[in-house]
Amino acid sequence: MLIIYQGFVISDWQGIDRLTSPPHANYTYSVETSILAGVDMVMVPYNFTEFINDLTYLVKNNFIPTDRIDDAVERILSVKFTMGLFENPYTDFSLINEVGSQEHRNLAREAVRKSLVLLKNGKTANNPLLPLPKKVSRILVAGGHADNLGYQCGGWTITWQGFSGNDATSGTTILGAIKSAVDPGTEVIYFENPDSKYATSSRFDYAIVVVGEHPYAESAGDSPTLTVADPGPDVINNVCQSVKCVVIVISGRPLVLEPFLPSIDALVAAWLPGTEGQGITDLLFGDYGFTGKLPRTWFRTVDQLPMNVGDPHYDPLFPFGFGLTTSKSTIARSVSAGAADERPYVLGIMVSVIIGLYIQCFVLT
Repeated sequence: MLIIYQGFVISDWQGIDRLTSPPHANYTYSVETSILAGVDMVMVPYNFTEFINDLTYLVKNNFIPTDRIDDAVERILSVKFTMGLFENPYTDFSLINEVGSQEHRNLAREAVRKSLVLLKNGKTANNPLLPLPKKVSRILVAGGHADNLGYQCGGWTITWQGFSGNDATSGTTILGAIKSAVDPGTEVIYFENPDSKYATSSRFDYAIVVVGEHPYAESAGDSPTLTVADPGPDVINNVCQSVKCVVIVISGRPLVLEPFLPSIDALVAAWLPGTEGQGITDLLFGDYGFTGKLPRTWFRTVDQLPMNVGDPHYDPLFPFGFGLTTSKSTIARSVSAGAADERPYVLGIMVSVIIGLYIQCFVLT
């Protein structure tokens, strides 16, 4: 079947520079190669005059035929005409009051609920921790990701590499959502990095530990270790070896978790939930059940990567499609338990996967 593409092709930011090593070593070659390969619009963020001069030289000297330039121009203008940009070139500001509306936030909250994946619930199958009771004496909330909208949103939020803190966008942190969800008589204590003595001596009914990655975008997220950001590992060890705990992982990808698994009572992959932290507490406290499944394999160690379903030595911490389910009154598993070591394996036909969504954060003005 022949598919006729009616759009246009655009390069990445300084993308054609990287056709050579080192980048920009032979820019004339990069311009020629990319245009002849079918790139219609080139993203040149800085020295655009160099690009114009090189492209003009290549066309005038017949290295790039004018038909290729005409083709690119036609593709670009066709899309603009189709979108009506020549008749109405400006954004329709009549919709501005709908951006970040309660309806939008409710939808984002629903997306969070449907994308969370429950990876562990109880140190034994017969003793689940979730859903958590709302009415208890004292709850410990720990970890720097518990009260940080920037961490919840990840990279490409407000700025290229995201941000840290709660001032750049409206929303609800996980800590704020916990305080709103529990009974008014329940004391919620937030300690970002408690030691084990504090966790043991303070008589908490249970703890909610929120750890993960710091925001990143593109190459800034490259990591040879894929570990939980410090002091997250210490927080998990100090708290979960002393108090019944659920660990919530805020990340855009699987991280190394196997060393902590024995001490953790419940484990939730929350991905990058965005501004609506209540979507997490909706499930923690049983107002809704967990339904999400892993959209990718969760490795044990980085030495296993790359790892894909069907590999001869496929031995993940959690397999593709894995996810426990809960309701207010029942706990169920969507995959069968393994052999003596209780490793999960996928059973039968793979259920449909709910992909962990990135909820775009926004600024209300």
